[in-house]
Amino acid sequence: MINIKKSFPSPLILEEEKKKASGTYNKPEVLDRLKLDFNNKCYICETKASTLNIEHLKSHKGDSDLKFDWNNLFLSCGHCNNIKLTAYDDILDCTNEDVEKCISYRMEPLLPKSKVKIKAEKDDKRVRKTVELLDKVYNGTTILKQMESENIRKRLLDELMKFQGLIYDFECEDLEEDEKTDILRRIKSNFKVSSEYTAFKRWMIRDVADLNETFKEYI
Repeated sequence: MINIKKSFPSPLILEEEKKKASGTYNKPEVLDRLKLDFNNKCYICETKASTLNIEHLKSHKGDSDLKFDWNNLFLSCGHCNNIKLTAYDDILDCTNEDVEKCISYRMEPLLPKSKVKIKAEKDDKRVRKTVELLDKVYNGTTILKQMESENIRKRLLDELMKFQGLIYDFECEDLEEDEKTDILRRIKSNFKVSSEYTAFKRWMIRDVADLNETFKEYI
């Protein structure tokens, strides 16, 4: 989960659908806007999944205001959506709160069997609830969810290994200036919100003082 800037105003069709007896928020206009805002990533696990759902940050439970509220509509993968359901209504809002200062994300060591370590960096009930959700998302709950989580971790590990390789190459003293410039460009692209698992990559840098000093202006 990483900070996302949501676009405004909300899609006009939401107000139109809200007035209907059988109106739906699941419209192409809404989904297209969410895909752009969330960079086609699940807002919870940061995976660019082939299938993404329109999800409510706070479950609407029949409340039409919450059901059609643009501020309450997010994009999530089926794995995360099925874990969250109505049990995690009171979590951080990544479009309105600095979640990166509240939660740290690590996968240590970078090995196939490693688990993800999510830690609250702030003593707050909603932060702890978000951490609990993220731990279940990345490490699994039921046998089926553990299998799904393992697939996410494999993808995460691949991304972090490639990112670590870029950092290693950048630190090489034998690089030509144009080579270093190109690697820096690729590193910076990994810090962008559009990159998968950006929160993990940024925390890899924050955890090493020298690297943090070098790259902090890009995070």
